[in-house]
Amino acid sequence: MSATSRSGASAPVRLKKRAEFLAVRQGEKRRGPLFLLEVLTHRGEAPPRVGFTVTKKAGNAVERNRIRRRLREAVRLHAARDMAAGTDYVIVGRRECLGTSFQIIADELSRRISAPALRPKANPSAKRHKA
Repeated sequence: MSATSRSGASAPVRLKKRAEFLAVRQGEKRRGPLFLLEVLTHRGEAPPRVGFTVTKKAGNAVERNRIRRRLREAVRLHAARDMAAGTDYVIVGRRECLGTSFQIIADELSRRISAPALRPKANPSAKRHKA
Protein backbone atom coordinates (compact mmCIF):
# COMPACT_ATOMS: atom_id res chain seq x y z
CA MET A 1 0.00 0.00 0.00
CA SER A 2 1.64 3.17 -1.21
CA ALA A 3 0.26 6.58 -0.27
CA THR A 4 0.79 9.46 -2.64
CA SER A 5 0.46 13.19 -2.16
CA ARG A 6 -1.43 15.59 -4.44
CA SER A 7 1.64 16.13 -6.59
CA GLY A 8 1.98 12.39 -7.30
CA ALA A 9 5.11 12.01 -5.16
CA SER A 10 5.03 9.38 -2.45
CA ALA A 11 3.86 10.64 0.92
CA PRO A 12 6.43 10.62 3.71
CA VAL A 13 6.57 7.58 5.99
CA ARG A 14 6.39 8.20 9.74
CA LEU A 15 9.38 7.77 12.05
CA LYS A 16 8.12 5.89 15.10
CA LYS A 17 11.03 4.34 16.97
CA ARG A 18 13.22 6.25 19.40
CA ALA A 19 16.36 4.98 17.66
CA GLU A 20 15.17 6.53 14.37
CA PHE A 21 14.64 9.91 16.07
CA LEU A 22 18.07 9.74 17.73
CA ALA A 23 19.76 8.90 14.42
CA VAL A 24 18.33 12.04 12.79
CA ARG A 25 19.77 14.18 15.61
CA GLN A 26 23.22 13.57 14.07
CA GLY A 27 22.19 15.44 10.91
CA GLU A 28 21.73 19.08 10.01
CA LYS A 29 19.64 21.36 12.23
CA ARG A 30 17.56 24.19 10.77
CA ARG A 31 16.38 26.44 13.59
CA GLY A 32 13.40 28.75 13.48
CA PRO A 33 10.96 30.54 15.76
CA LEU A 34 8.16 27.98 15.25
CA PHE A 35 10.07 24.71 15.18
CA LEU A 36 13.45 23.04 14.88
CA LEU A 37 13.90 20.90 11.77
CA GLU A 38 16.49 18.13 11.92
CA VAL A 39 17.47 16.61 8.57
CA LEU A 40 19.51 13.51 7.76
CA THR A 41 20.10 12.29 4.20
CA HIS A 42 21.36 8.76 3.77
CA ARG A 43 18.89 6.25 2.35
CA GLY A 44 19.16 6.42 -1.45
CA GLU A 45 15.79 6.51 -3.25
CA ALA A 46 13.61 5.37 -0.33
CA PRO A 47 10.58 7.58 0.38
CA PRO A 48 11.15 10.45 2.82
CA ARG A 49 10.42 9.79 6.49
CA VAL A 50 9.17 12.34 9.01
CA GLY A 51 8.75 12.37 12.78
CA PHE A 52 7.15 14.91 15.09
CA THR A 53 8.03 15.70 18.67
CA VAL A 54 7.13 18.42 21.14
CA THR A 55 8.88 18.75 24.49
CA LYS A 56 7.08 19.23 27.79
CA LYS A 57 8.50 22.73 27.89
CA ALA A 58 5.98 23.66 25.16
CA GLY A 59 2.97 23.16 27.44
CA ASN A 60 0.61 20.57 28.84
CA ALA A 61 -0.49 17.45 26.92
CA VAL A 62 -3.42 19.18 25.21
CA GLU A 63 -1.21 22.00 23.91
CA ARG A 64 1.57 19.62 22.82
CA ASN A 65 -0.91 17.47 20.91
CA ARG A 66 -2.39 20.56 19.21
CA ILE A 67 1.11 21.66 18.14
CA ARG A 68 1.85 18.17 16.82
CA ARG A 69 -1.46 18.01 14.91
CA ARG A 70 -0.88 21.41 13.28
CA LEU A 71 2.61 20.40 12.15
CA ARG A 72 1.41 17.03 10.85
CA GLU A 73 -1.32 18.70 8.83
CA ALA A 74 1.09 21.30 7.43
CA VAL A 75 3.37 18.50 6.23
CA ARG A 76 0.46 16.55 4.76
CA LEU A 77 -1.03 19.48 2.84
CA HIS A 78 1.99 21.59 1.90
CA ALA A 79 5.47 20.37 2.80
CA ALA A 80 5.35 16.69 1.73
CA ARG A 81 5.98 17.67 -1.90
CA ASP A 82 9.20 19.48 -0.87
CA MET A 83 10.71 16.48 0.93
CA ALA A 84 13.61 14.76 -0.78
CA ALA A 85 13.74 11.00 -1.28
CA GLY A 86 16.06 9.14 1.06
CA THR A 87 15.88 11.89 3.69
CA ASP A 88 14.68 11.71 7.29
CA TYR A 89 13.11 14.76 8.94
CA VAL A 90 12.31 15.36 12.61
CA ILE A 91 10.22 18.42 13.43
CA VAL A 92 10.48 19.64 17.02
CA GLY A 93 7.49 21.90 17.61
CA ARG A 94 7.63 25.03 19.74
CA ARG A 95 4.88 26.76 21.70
CA GLU A 96 4.80 29.65 19.20
CA CYS A 97 2.96 27.31 16.77
CA LEU A 98 -0.21 27.72 18.85
CA GLY A 99 -0.59 31.45 18.22
CA THR A 100 0.54 31.48 14.60
CA SER A 101 -1.76 31.17 11.60
CA PHE A 102 -1.73 27.82 9.84
CA GLN A 103 -0.64 29.36 6.53
CA ILE A 104 2.47 30.87 8.15
CA ILE A 105 3.37 27.51 9.71
CA ALA A 106 2.92 25.74 6.36
CA ASP A 107 4.95 28.33 4.44
CA GLU A 108 7.78 28.29 6.99
CA LEU A 109 7.87 24.49 7.00
CA SER A 110 8.00 24.31 3.20
CA ARG A 111 10.72 26.97 3.11
CA ARG A 112 12.90 25.20 5.68
CA ILE A 113 12.44 21.76 4.13
CA SER A 114 13.34 22.94 0.63
CA ALA A 115 16.30 25.05 1.84
CA PRO A 116 19.64 23.85 0.49
CA ALA A 117 21.81 21.87 2.87
CA LEU A 118 24.27 23.91 4.85
CA ARG A 119 27.96 23.25 4.52
CA PRO A 120 29.39 21.34 7.47
CA LYS A 121 31.07 23.55 10.04
CA ALA A 122 34.84 23.62 10.06
CA ASN A 123 36.46 21.85 12.96
CA PRO A 124 37.39 24.69 15.36
CA SER A 125 39.99 22.52 17.07
CA ALA A 126 41.92 21.97 13.86
CA LYS A 127 45.10 24.00 13.81
CA ARG A 128 46.02 26.03 10.77
CA HIS A 129 49.63 26.09 9.72
CA LYS A 130 51.10 29.02 7.90
CA ALA A 131 52.97 28.12 4.78
